Amino acid sequence: MSENNKLVGLVSLGCAKNRVDSENLLGQLTELGYSLTSDPAEADVIFVNTCGFIESAKEESIDTIFEMASYKKEGNLKKLFVTGCLAQRYPDALMAEIPEIDGILGVADYARLPEMLADADQDKRPVFTEMNSRFLCTPRVLTTASHSAYVKISDGCDNRCTYCAIPLIRGNYISRPFDDIVDECKRLAEGGVTEITLIAQDTSRYGCDMGDGHYLLPELLEAVSAIESVHWVRVLYCYPDSTEDRLLDTIQKLPKVAPYLDLPLQHIDDKMLKTMNRRGSSEWIRSRIAECHARGLTVRTTMIVGFPGETDEQFQTLLDFVRDARFDRLGAFTYSPEEGTPAAIMKNQIDEDVKNERLDQLMMLQQGISMEINEARIGTVCEVLVDGEDEDGVYGRSLLEAPESDGVIRLTSDKPLTLGEYVQVKITSADAYDLFGEVL
Repeated sequence: MSENNKLVGLVSLGCAKNRVDSENLLGQLTELGYSLTSDPAEADVIFVNTCGFIESAKEESIDTIFEMASYKKEGNLKKLFVTGCLAQRYPDALMAEIPEIDGILGVADYARLPEMLADADQDKRPVFTEMNSRFLCTPRVLTTASHSAYVKISDGCDNRCTYCAIPLIRGNYISRPFDDIVDECKRLAEGGVTEITLIAQDTSRYGCDMGDGHYLLPELLEAVSAIESVHWVRVLYCYPDSTEDRLLDTIQKLPKVAPYLDLPLQHIDDKMLKTMNRRGSSEWIRSRIAECHARGLTVRTTMIVGFPGETDEQFQTLLDFVRDARFDRLGAFTYSPEEGTPAAIMKNQIDEDVKNERLDQLMMLQQGISMEINEARIGTVCEVLVDGEDEDGVYGRSLLEAPESDGVIRLTSDKPLTLGEYVQVKITSADAYDLFGEVL
């Protein structure tokens, strides 16, 4: 890459796992001598790290690529590169239909970044999607606040849910080496990170492909918690059938670990679960939720409405379950048929209007539950990480609020607050999403 092409911008779309890939990519670019800019009009080089999980994410990715491509006419842009899930899945179509793209880097080929840049500098339009390097031990440039970071502990997925394209994009499940994870957490802690969030497509299966095949997430939580300057540890994206009592016990006993379980369930009706190819029965799921509540854990879940063949009765079963289970956090989305998945060609696809009506019903129910749960916290005192500031003022999170996915605690204080500090807060009021509190 010539000397006048050194200012690089990056747009990262999709999930926190994609964010980690973007941060590794930025780390490589800085090592190669690039300077970073947040203004695409200034950038000589732009990367778009795409998401391809559902149709709306694909559309956002395509729109973003076209938006960034416009800077070849309106700005300084000389090279446009596309990475991530959409690039991995549809490289030929992207290269054919968007001639402004100068190169593609798949989800497990980031080690070939220098080669791609060199080829693009010779106008070769390189495409690397061979899945050669699932994990890189490279420096990262954090795009989160400096006190908080995500750490990816595995990649890919073996669950083969019938609606999900992740295995087609990311490949089979592979655990990241234990020591590499702990070493990265130590480096992050040395750099000022005090909150570490462990993520993967399925964190609870971590270690199943290593050694004797036992799940090793409990041991990993203990190792990360033992890092002295790490103040909080949390884990996201567990799977019901691999969430063992040993994991719940470990979460409960380690004071640094958030008493919080993110357990995407998708449905509760047994026939729906079978059609989705979700392991574990409704009885097992109910027992997991009961075990979590018995241990005082906050539980977050995700549901799909309008899956092919979902009857009014099955949807009502889902509503009844959500009403009884009283999830602390619940997200939901309408089923989206994804090319190449079994569910996309199933009979009895649900009308979009029906899907949206069901989504509205479910979220209205959860809004009332969330309001009641939040109101119950009024008058309590909790430790809060001062996390950010916006037009509404300073906000933070307790151990019970995961970054980005949950609400925040809006703070009032008689003294100035510093981002990244931990303070004691009394909760004074609540709405269905956020809490409000006074710093003590």
